[in-house]
Amino acid sequence: MRPAAIVYCEGHFAGLDGKTAHGLVRHCEAYTIRAVIDSDCAGMDAGLLLDGVFSGIPIVCSLEEAQDLPGDAPDTFIYGMAPADGLYRAEDRQVLRHAMAAGLNLVSGMREFLTDDPEFVAVAARHQVTIRDVRRPAPLKDLKLFNGSISRACCLRIAVLGTDGAIGKRTTATLLVQALQAHGINAVLVSTGQTGLIQGGRFGVPLDAIPSQFCSGEVEAAVVEAYESEQPDVIVIEGQGALSHPAYLSSSFILRGSQPQAVILQHAPARRHLSDFPFLPMPSPASEIRLIEAFAPTRVIGLTINHEGMNDAELTAAIALYEAELAIPVTDAVSRPGSNLVSMVVRAFPQLSVERLLSA
Repeated sequence: MRPAAIVYCEGHFAGLDGKTAHGLVRHCEAYTIRAVIDSDCAGMDAGLLLDGVFSGIPIVCSLEEAQDLPGDAPDTFIYGMAPADGLYRAEDRQVLRHAMAAGLNLVSGMREFLTDDPEFVAVAARHQVTIRDVRRPAPLKDLKLFNGSISRACCLRIAVLGTDGAIGKRTTATLLVQALQAHGINAVLVSTGQTGLIQGGRFGVPLDAIPSQFCSGEVEAAVVEAYESEQPDVIVIEGQGALSHPAYLSSSFILRGSQPQAVILQHAPARRHLSDFPFLPMPSPASEIRLIEAFAPTRVIGLTINHEGMNDAELTAAIALYEAELAIPVTDAVSRPGSNLVSMVVRAFPQLSVERLLSA
């Protein structure tokens, strides 16, 4: 039985900063999500608002309303926002203390660690609840430098990178793994951000919380662990930020640490400026592809679209235009069939299809 959880996303479920809540609504192996708290969107189904697909997860106004819902009583309170600065608002801290007083364990992926706050530690002890700071890295003595062990991961490695942050890389990586598995190809995901780890990802690291000299080594170690544990045909590595992004540089560590043979690039055609940096224009997919392939010995095998701000006709047109311009397959992982993702990979690596047939 998975523990039941409430996701707190006050004022942000309809925006980019609600991306942790979005991920948990779309997919979660570690918890059963009972409700999302956001008074701005209360009364709606979270899946319908997010993707137009009913999820059965209601959006409510308050913790009390979430606790009064029928079904298993929740025992976990997840902070579902991911602001760029990674810091709590004063009102968030009050809500988190209130949740602990109500007997709920806390889970958070923020850069501020609640377990370093004496007040929160005391409240947790008083109410006999736990606090999990997902982004807390391993102790310095346990962090790994790059050591070349990636050569032991003798399978196809695909990194899902993007042209911006908060653009859907984790969602596309998750759907890619699910689609490959559904087609008989053994695939596993390596998470590199807090949301994937909260969702229940078995392999991964909170990459942007790790000192930079250890980032490549920690990615390498996570990929090698996934390979040695599962012996998969494909390892998919979740991207962070964008290689071209002036503030979010994690993609460079992912490319160096996992050494993927292939990259799938995620792009939002309707986005004109970088999500948290409105003074910076979005790069084009073509320019990002050139940068990726110049930076690392890999190739971009496909483009996936984030359809924010687009209707279906605009999306269809964008797919056709990018396929003609870039000469690679293009799809939308959320609104188009998962088989499109599989075809993208098998087209670039036809041996996967042969190996699947031989093992059947």
